[in-house]
Amino acid sequence: MSETLPDPMLAKAETLIEALPYFQRYAGRSFVVKYGGHAMGDPAAAEDFARDIVLLKAVGINPVVVHGGGPQIGAMLKKLGVESTFVDGLRVTDKATAEVAEMVLSGAINKELVGWVNQAGGKAIGLSGKDGKMVRAEKVNRTVKDPDSQIEQAVDLGFVGEPKHVDTTILKTASDAGMIPIVAPIASDGEGQTYNINADTMAGALAAALGAARLFLLTDVPGVLDAKGALMSDLTPAQIGRLHEDGTISGGMIPKLQTCVDAVEAGCEAAVVLDGRVPHAMLLEFFTSRGAGTLVSAG
Repeated sequence: MSETLPDPMLAKAETLIEALPYFQRYAGRSFVVKYGGHAMGDPAAAEDFARDIVLLKAVGINPVVVHGGGPQIGAMLKKLGVESTFVDGLRVTDKATAEVAEMVLSGAINKELVGWVNQAGGKAIGLSGKDGKMVRAEKVNRTVKDPDSQIEQAVDLGFVGEPKHVDTTILKTASDAGMIPIVAPIASDGEGQTYNINADTMAGALAAALGAARLFLLTDVPGVLDAKGALMSDLTPAQIGRLHEDGTISGGMIPKLQTCVDAVEAGCEAAVVLDGRVPHAMLLEFFTSRGAGTLVSAG
């Protein structure tokens, strides 16, 4: 005579069964995860995130984590008495600021995250775009409109870069060896000059180069919201263009979605903008039929 299992135990079993097709479909594929925002300042959230990453590796998926660190860089600059200015959300980076950014990103933050993943049972390795010539950067060029004349003017952001070329050799070698790459968004150009790169942009470039199954951008909002504040669960590049034109998306969401579009159009299967404050949001998005956040795909 069979014994009836308690509802919570049945729910766990059903969740595993629901996830099985996803485990099978994406075994051996890469997930690139941009980690930052709220979770970076919350030890409990960081611990949950590390466990999620280790779980992905345990079921045969190859996670690559790219982390930010803007607030931590800002705090260190303030402590050192260095003033910061921003243009379109990008920090204007002189040589002193670039040195501080590399110290904070490739040092304290990177190794703290490596420690969290190792503590959760993984085998993490801390890297930056400099390692193994993974990312070759080029200087970012930006223009802004003069508020009076409305004329576009060039702005020098200093040592702020963007990926020009990605060599995935070191990422694939580490993943094949059972390690989890944790990447700081620092890279150099062909002449050895160091550049600070936006973490979303870095993650998108790695996802495209790897042909990743997913790019996850963890944010501090539920995803992309429509004009009434409701979550839009699926978007295509064409739909994103229309939402930009009519003002539905604005501010910091614009560059995030552009990163998603660029990654999808360059070889990443799909990208997701989701709320990193929700425990296990990444797992809920990928391994359940309900999903979470906003999925961007070619359509």
